[in-house]
Amino acid sequence: MDPDSMAFIFLQAFLINNLVLALFLGLCPFVGVSAKLETAFPMGLAVVCVMLVASLCAFGINILLVYFNIEYLRLICYIAVIASAVQLVEMTIKKFSPKLFRMLGIYLPLITTNCAILGMALFQTFDEYSITQSLAYSLGAGAGFMLALVLMAGLRERLELANVPDACTSAAIAMMLAGMLSMAFMGFAGLGG
Repeated sequence: MDPDSMAFIFLQAFLINNLVLALFLGLCPFVGVSAKLETAFPMGLAVVCVMLVASLCAFGINILLVYFNIEYLRLICYIAVIASAVQLVEMTIKKFSPKLFRMLGIYLPLITTNCAILGMALFQTFDEYSITQSLAYSLGAGAGFMLALVLMAGLRERLELANVPDACTSAAIAMMLAGMLSMAFMGFAGLGG
């Protein structure tokens, strides 16, 4: 498979180099919101939206910064764009679904500090992706983030019905599940060729 093709870039961000389960970025919302499927899926959609906006803006900002030879401002510009995109998504969710807004709680504004989104913007910049490659990468990274959230939420909901020893409290079993999911995703590393 051609490493510059959209399908490979999407697959790489979605499975091979999953930001949460392979690169360990964005673990705060991964552990915090993944207790229930009813919150994990909408949070995943919110992250996908923020990643798309951040990716497009990061691409344009990088062109400007390179043109004016001020690449050292890249990080602060990306953080400002991500914060703005999160505010846009947060206002939209609050307007159209106040119940979901309350369910997501503090984790919705914490998308701003989600290092997975900043990592996605920086990775696409350093790999010098075109605009279409950047979109494929951000869609793959967002879908991979959502997949990780939904998988973890499904496993955690299933564990509520299981007889778990007292030594394995909710936080301990969540970390064990995250580790096992991560090891499973390491098996996709061979898909890269």
